[in-house]
Amino acid sequence: MCTSITMKTLQNKSFLGRNMDFSHDIDPHLFIVPRQYIWKSAADMRKITTRYKFIGIGQQLEGLLSFFDGVNETGFAAAALYFSGCAKYDSLYQGTQKIQLAAFDFLKYILGRCSTVSDVKQAVKEVSLIGKADPVTKTSAPLHWIAAEKSGRCVVIEKTEKGFNVFENQIGVLANAPDFSWHMTNLNNYTNVTSIQCENTHWGEVKLSAPSQAGGTLGLPGGFASPERFVRTAFIKKHTYTPPDDNSAVGLCFQCLKSVSIPKGVIMTGRDTSDFTLYTAFMNQEKGDYFVNTHTNQQIYKASINDGKSNQWNQKLIDLGSIFRPVEFLPI
Repeated sequence: MCTSITMKTLQNKSFLGRNMDFSHDIDPHLFIVPRQYIWKSAADMRKITTRYKFIGIGQQLEGLLSFFDGVNETGFAAAALYFSGCAKYDSLYQGTQKIQLAAFDFLKYILGRCSTVSDVKQAVKEVSLIGKADPVTKTSAPLHWIAAEKSGRCVVIEKTEKGFNVFENQIGVLANAPDFSWHMTNLNNYTNVTSIQCENTHWGEVKLSAPSQAGGTLGLPGGFASPERFVRTAFIKKHTYTPPDDNSAVGLCFQCLKSVSIPKGVIMTGRDTSDFTLYTAFMNQEKGDYFVNTHTNQQIYKASINDGKSNQWNQKLIDLGSIFRPVEFLPI
């Protein structure tokens, strides 16, 4: 399970972020991938070369490097979210002219090759997504993706039995299954929910008064199922204030996703493992800055696409280390 949102400041700066909810043991690291970096498709071992430098959170396991989210030097940002029961992939085909990618390689591909939504739409025409087991879940993990260019234009990318589609995402929110169109239609069920306090009323001769503030939000879903998180996040995002600057945006972004952050143990899977929020991350698309905290440490840490010794002539992958950091309580 995961939730993702976009955010814009009064200065028209764009941010994209997500809660990474997962029930498998992973050790995510921050990586910087340079321009002209060559990697092999896990589907057919075809060599792929990155066009743009990017920074992302991912994991390297059994010789495969896959990413969960990231932002590139053009300000294009994207994240992969679980899409259980809806994703439908292709089979490997030797005679195709398309670029065959395992689904877990798709995010790495678009971060390294796309700068705009138009690029994404072109990539979807050129790529065939292959169902291949990843080294973490040992299954062909069902995924869909949220992506946004630096201008703030946002889309959702889904590969289902209906085909490989790109949907404009004006609400700037994504959760898990069902498909994105279903979630947008479902928002129509919550037209009564408002940020405005309810007025006193009468039922016949009986006077009724709201017992406290926030009466207008009665009916807003409070659970952690994907439709509930989508609605709650969309409501919060669209009713909060617009942050004036970058620092305010970072704080607000993390605050918005707190309402759908899942503590460990609250949601249990059929494998008797907890599905919980491992980390929350936001990317400043203008600057290539990354902000992240984890379930073990709520301190927000920052990294940048310009960290390390990476430059346009250096084709070496840079591992900035694990996002899990020791807890430190700072004195007041």
